[in-house]
Amino acid sequence: MADVLSITQHYHQRTKYDPETLSQRGRSLDFSQQPMPFKDYKFGTTIGLKEYLEQGVDASQMQWQRLSRLLYCSYGITAVIPYPDNPLYLRTAPSAGGLYPAELYVIAGEGTVLPAGLYNYQVRTHSLLRFWDSHVWSALESACLWHPALAKTQLAVVVTAIFHRSAWRYEDRAYRRICLDSGHLLGNIELAASICDYKAHLIGGFADQPFNQLLYLDSDQEGVVAAFALADLLEADQNLPPAPTLLPSPTVEDFPKLPDGELLAYTHTATSIASEDITYNNPLPTTTKEDKYNFPFCLKVPLANTPVDWGDDLIDLKESILKRRSTRKFTGDSLSLDTLSRLLSFTYCPENYQEQGLDGDPGFFDLGLIQTFIAVLDITDLDTGCYYYAIQAQELRQIRFKNFRRESHYLCLGQDLGRDAAAIVFHTADLQSAIARYGDRAYRYLHMDAGHLGQRLNLAATHLGVGVSGIGGFFDDQVNEVLGIPEEEAVLYITTLGKPPPPAQE
Repeated sequence: MADVLSITQHYHQRTKYDPETLSQRGRSLDFSQQPMPFKDYKFGTTIGLKEYLEQGVDASQMQWQRLSRLLYCSYGITAVIPYPDNPLYLRTAPSAGGLYPAELYVIAGEGTVLPAGLYNYQVRTHSLLRFWDSHVWSALESACLWHPALAKTQLAVVVTAIFHRSAWRYEDRAYRRICLDSGHLLGNIELAASICDYKAHLIGGFADQPFNQLLYLDSDQEGVVAAFALADLLEADQNLPPAPTLLPSPTVEDFPKLPDGELLAYTHTATSIASEDITYNNPLPTTTKEDKYNFPFCLKVPLANTPVDWGDDLIDLKESILKRRSTRKFTGDSLSLDTLSRLLSFTYCPENYQEQGLDGDPGFFDLGLIQTFIAVLDITDLDTGCYYYAIQAQELRQIRFKNFRRESHYLCLGQDLGRDAAAIVFHTADLQSAIARYGDRAYRYLHMDAGHLGQRLNLAATHLGVGVSGIGGFFDDQVNEVLGIPEEEAVLYITTLGKPPPPAQE
């Protein structure tokens, strides 16, 4: 008898790219029908935030400045590509295809710089639009199943996804990219919070329907994917201990035959939590972080684990957030092992950065579920091949001896980034084990955590002058086969690292 698949396992299988079928899926895109990556409201009160970005505000405006900088560093527009019909507004967080499916909301309770109510972050004008002015904090606590951080805070940041923005281009597979994009944004919010003297307490387990209703969302088009309780570290009573970030959902194994085009929406709904299912009074503990693989007789390369220096008051981190760009081309030249070690340090070892003022326990869902493999194409003092990154031991364990340039080019759907990179990072997870622990909602957690890790890689690479680009489209099964990755490890995300071309001369 064949194994029964849950809905997210079925979704993952259905949305895999395969070289024999991908060419048949090709379709031309009508860019005149591309969804707008911004949400407009026909009513509400606008609160401008631009004036608070600059230095020199007086003491009475400091809270406004911190909130303004937090939102701008998280998701603000940093450049505009002036296409004739539809300019592309580039933001601090990367998005597959520049589609930006995520929306940001702020919920204010009593006693904050904002009047109580619901706000949408208007990216184009860097402002907050207050579209509901009632007291909603108790409804937020209920929707978030009484997350403990909400009892002591009065500001929350909420991330939602408008599904069609990505599905327009990537069809049903878009749900993977939506969760990865959301993970990029979660990483930015967490780091921007530290820069602005907040602690962002991540909340991934919540009752979906009440939360969507709280924000007046059309659940067929848009849904909450994550939230943060925003604690003010300048207030003594808001210096809170770490709190749980996730709750399990049911596992759905009885579902109808779903045609293409309906799989994404059904899968998202199936990963929901109902308010009566569970609360944060009895959450599951996350898994223990451990090095899952210790391959016999493999070469083991210790890493120096040297921290990245982010400068006084994290000024270099802020600059990296604002100037980050996805690299479109690599030269094919090498990177040093020390550079690779620094990139991995910032991404996976947050405890090394507490002395610099960063959170040593940032908001992830469960990194014990995610494994990391690295295809080394040209790193000085390191043999080419595929390595397992043993985070706890801080070493690379070689599992395959080979130069993968030709194969990585193929695995990344023929993108030259896969061929010309110096190293390629693969985030993977055992879906069956993750779903057994957290239900189908694990699929969201895994991809958002992978996107969060990818964002930290992006920012460290930007600071160190390394080219970096995330890839969400790849031949799934062939990655495992070519690199020698265990079959049960589903590939979630790929990040390419390489030497960027020199800046163009004006």
